[in-house]
Amino acid sequence: MLAFWLDNGGPWDVLRGWTQLDPDTRQSYLDAYHKAGKIVLVSAFGATEWPTRDGIDPITSANRIADFVIQFGLDGVDVDYEDSDAFNAGTAEQWLITYTKTLRLRLPASRYTISHAPQAPYFFPNSYPGGGYLAVHKAVGGMIDFYNVQFYNQGSLSYDTCQSLFYDAQGSSVFEIARNGVPLNKIVVGKPITHQGAVNSGYMDPWKLAACIPDAKAKGWSGGVMGWQYSLDPSFQWISAVSSQL
Repeated sequence: MLAFWLDNGGPWDVLRGWTQLDPDTRQSYLDAYHKAGKIVLVSAFGATEWPTRDGIDPITSANRIADFVIQFGLDGVDVDYEDSDAFNAGTAEQWLITYTKTLRLRLPASRYTISHAPQAPYFFPNSYPGGGYLAVHKAVGGMIDFYNVQFYNQGSLSYDTCQSLFYDAQGSSVFEIARNGVPLNKIVVGKPITHQGAVNSGYMDPWKLAACIPDAKAKGWSGGVMGWQYSLDPSFQWISAVSSQL
């Protein structure tokens, strides 16, 4: 994942460095990732961007990032939409639906990946006037390859046990989300790699997290795990512990 694309600023952070590489160097990196079975996505928005609240047009925004993906040879987009005010106002859902449709029109599934990275509570049933992410999934879930669900930084909903992460979190655990219509193979468990990766809650020791996986897999879950973030695991201890059970 290359972070971030900011709608009001274009490429940022590592992504800006990507644009400054010469074409041959960029391609050599892409070839190495692809040879290893990996894809490279650009992450759009993030916790400091509120595109719906700020009046950003979803069609224009989606076309801008699609142009960028195509120009710089990336494999798709991860939509990290965290405009909570818009969800509470009932305006987020249609914005995301339009944005996703536009992205998929420009980035066909035969070549590109589109994922979303919602906060887990956005899947609460009957909690948002527009339906939250369940409404987004109902409308365009077939265009979304998977959800990198943020099971962290949600205050008292810490998702820090097998029970609360996978089975019982007021409607926002993995299997509760699935019971409300999202396929288990599209629900990726996003967790912070270290305490430093979590602003307030959600960290689990990697061995504790890994211990949850066999039971969840036996019950049909196959979405995988996302770690936030790669740079916090320089010795690969976290990924080794978690991947040992995937």
